[in-house]
Amino acid sequence: MNEFLQQLINGLAVGGIYALVALGYTMVYGVLKLINFAHGDIFTIGAYLGMTLLVSGGLSGSMTPVLAVGLVVIIVFGLVALLGVALERVAYRPLRKANRLAAVVSALGASIVFQNAVMLIYGARVYVYPENLIPTLTFNIFGLNVPLMRVIVIVSSLVLMLALYAFINRTRMGTAIRAVAIDQGAARLMGINVDRVISLVFFIGAGLGGVAGVMVGTYYGQIDFTMGWSYGLKAFTAAILGGIGNIPGAMIGGLAIGVIECLAGAIFSAQVREAAAFIVLIAVLLVKPSGILGKEVVKE
Repeated sequence: MNEFLQQLINGLAVGGIYALVALGYTMVYGVLKLINFAHGDIFTIGAYLGMTLLVSGGLSGSMTPVLAVGLVVIIVFGLVALLGVALERVAYRPLRKANRLAAVVSALGASIVFQNAVMLIYGARVYVYPENLIPTLTFNIFGLNVPLMRVIVIVSSLVLMLALYAFINRTRMGTAIRAVAIDQGAARLMGINVDRVISLVFFIGAGLGGVAGVMVGTYYGQIDFTMGWSYGLKAFTAAILGGIGNIPGAMIGGLAIGVIECLAGAIFSAQVREAAAFIVLIAVLLVKPSGILGKEVVKE
């Protein structure tokens, strides 16, 4: 039982990161019916920006580590969010009236550009985040010693997810996002600025991806320029598992993928861990093709 609880906590921490990245995929798909393949590389850029601010920017030595990490998260959110808006303006908006294949090719091209830009700027080697950013404290939870870093990742990801859910469902701009997701033409007739709403979706989704990148750097301690592929694939899987285009579904899917991976790794092996999420995804889609919380679309 102790081993199960330990892996469950580990899975919630990893799953929280997957969920934050998955939200970017599902929000863009919900509004534009487009898979933003560059989102995983935006997540990578967030991780590298966080490392740069902490090391080259000197934030890790000029203030307490916890305060430095908090400030870095805010700055990275803003910078990466603006990058997401720029991506939408340059790569997607000009192709909005073109066929979907053109937008997919543009997304893949943007992904390649971002990944190679990071490699050219930082090099191909693995970078290490500064040590002891978070105090090495532990909490006793149900008889388990849980590191403070793990608690922070779980709590922070849940707070961000709940804040996004409240924003989408309780604010006027959130209502506009939901309206654009349902019918862009009708939303325009109601006076909603569709272009501004789409930019906001990219702003929020990219910003959350950047924050997830900083979380990975502080949680695992190292980053590399190819990490966007693996994390992006797992997050995309989480979005499909929960129901692509459904925000609560992306949250549930991300947490589920994280828990499944950690339990599979503990019970079987690291190789099985990598495949477990996709096996569960296939099993779920065979029973419910639209995902856990997805809704079937009926075409008349």
